[in-house]
Amino acid sequence: MGYIKAEELLPVELIELIQQYADGVNIYIPRKQDNRVKWGSKTSYKNELQDRNRFIYQGYLSGVTVSELAGTYYLSEKSIQRIIRQEKLSDVG
Repeated sequence: MGYIKAEELLPVELIELIQQYADGVNIYIPRKQDNRVKWGSKTSYKNELQDRNRFIYQGYLSGVTVSELAGTYYLSEKSIQRIIRQEKLSDVG
């Protein structure tokens, strides 16, 4: 996310008012609730993670150990266990 100079966007009066509270600091102005998008909806990364997690679960079901999966996917054993647990729950439901 890039920065925009306040002078390019806001009226001088508003900048002076903001400076009373946050003079010279960077602030984040959140999006309106209606304008928010879900994580991963702008890229394919969310789908890639879902695919990876399915492969991990299938490997586990095929007999690959948690330790081997952790090494293959460069994740901690705890992360592999969490993924397996989540996939198992989505498989049932």
